Amino acid sequence: MSAPSTPHVRLDRPAPGVAVITLDDPDRRNAMSTEMTASWVAAIDGLAADPDLRVVVVTGAGSAFTSGGDTAWLAAEPDATVDELRTRMLGFYRAWLSITKLEVPTIAAINGPAIGAGLCLALACDIRYAAPAAKVGAPFVKLGLHPGMAGTFLLPDAVGAAQARELLITGRVVGAEEALRLGLVSRVLAGEGFLDEVLTIAHDIAATAPIAQRLTTLALRGGGHADLETALQWEALAQPVTMATDDLHEGIAAVREKRAPRFTGR
Repeated sequence: MSAPSTPHVRLDRPAPGVAVITLDDPDRRNAMSTEMTASWVAAIDGLAADPDLRVVVVTGAGSAFTSGGDTAWLAAEPDATVDELRTRMLGFYRAWLSITKLEVPTIAAINGPAIGAGLCLALACDIRYAAPAAKVGAPFVKLGLHPGMAGTFLLPDAVGAAQARELLITGRVVGAEEALRLGLVSRVLAGEGFLDEVLTIAHDIAATAPIAQRLTTLALRGGGHADLETALQWEALAQPVTMATDDLHEGIAAVREKRAPRFTGR
């Protein structure tokens, strides 16, 4: 099922609980234009209000995931003050990183190049899968630009400080297999049927217990808890929350009866 589309963003609902957001401006390699940004925010706001949402997949139309910020937009106001540019960039960052307000697992299906802010969008997702043709990098300095869209936080969180420094300072772009070795992506999936394979994983996630899945996703955001005691305190509350649900009893019954569970989110 497809939801109404807005310019350069397509929202599809291929199965109950599963949403797919496709960045859809392939002629410009899905550059993050003003129109696409507005459409993205509208799509995320709609999903945030959906109580039946279980998992979100983000991908790109054509050969790219996204080439990142629209360079014409970046250079559109040469006479703007630093404060004016700061305000504009914060709005852009917060618009695209709004995906982090969704309390369900999010998956970046990186079908092709994810560059600059495009990589940051992928890094803002909980899980990243790459097609063999994927290329990722943050070559901000090669444009004469400081990294943006939380790249100096998201990249070290994903690959560690040393690897992040090397990638951000050199600005080099890496292929799918090196991205896997660095920890930028979790798996490289077959090129043919790539999105179908990602959707199979998404369907499996959507079939898990919603309350347990949301709490687990939130616990792992931003690199997880700061220390052991913080993790224990969270889990000592979050695990009893799930122990008080009907879904726990359904899950135990399903194991005993050797059948698939039927979770309801209660």
